[in-house]
Amino acid sequence: MAALRLALLMCDTPMPSVKTVHGDYRQIFETLLASSLAPINASKSGQAQVTFTLDGYDVVTEMAYPPDAEEYACLLISGSAFSAYENIEWINRLVAYVKRIAEEKPKMKIFGICFGHQIIARALGGSCVQNNGLWEVAVTTVQLNALGKAIFGTDELDLQQMHRDHVPISPPNSYLLGSTDITPNHGMVMFHPWSAPSPEVLNSSEPNLSLSSIHIFTLQGHPEFTEPIMSKLIDGRTRILGEEVATDGRSRAGGIVGRHRSDELACDGVGIVGKVMWGVLSVA
Repeated sequence: MAALRLALLMCDTPMPSVKTVHGDYRQIFETLLASSLAPINASKSGQAQVTFTLDGYDVVTEMAYPPDAEEYACLLISGSAFSAYENIEWINRLVAYVKRIAEEKPKMKIFGICFGHQIIARALGGSCVQNNGLWEVAVTTVQLNALGKAIFGTDELDLQQMHRDHVPISPPNSYLLGSTDITPNHGMVMFHPWSAPSPEVLNSSEPNLSLSSIHIFTLQGHPEFTEPIMSKLIDGRTRILGEEVATDGRSRAGGIVGRHRSDELACDGVGIVGKVMWGVLSVA
């Protein structure tokens, strides 16, 4: 039985109403990963099954990072209420760290979620700015391009959202996965140079590629957020969001109205995104 070690850079602490019930971000991401791994393991024999540990590092107050000597299969960067473009010591240190790890440890996968997606963009030559004051909140449908469809195995992706910043300029050698009317870049990938698909494959209408060839995988949305978490976030941020945005978000915290899902979950975080994350790690 294979055992993978994963590292989570925790870029915030959940508000008390979330943390009391659902734990910190290490516990929230552990729940996502375990839930998406369970059906994968169920399809494998005992020796082929996978276990994992997720070590959390507080990069905000402790400015703690994985020791270079530690070997992790993946570096996961969480969301945050901060903005990735802020000139703050811990954010500047995080940007420099991600840039160094991407260059010095190319075999380590890097996943970025929301703020993490934006930090990766900054670290590798893209940009992050405020999106003209426009919020995306609660479950939102992301329209996937051809590469996104090939990676996720679907035409569109329903994900929880909580952001008003975005990535208008992507890093060199990155490839977009999908968009909404408000946010053009809802995720991107970068490939290992030794296993990158050819330009012909990447530019085709139906790209055929191995998930394990992906080095860096990011999403603007939150696959780790559930309906209860999103509802608590909206309630706690109503003054910042405004009543109109908050009310609209509450209507979709439990999913797109009228859309019935076979897994009865609010979005595609566990069933699709989580499975892709394990696929990038050569598990699914």
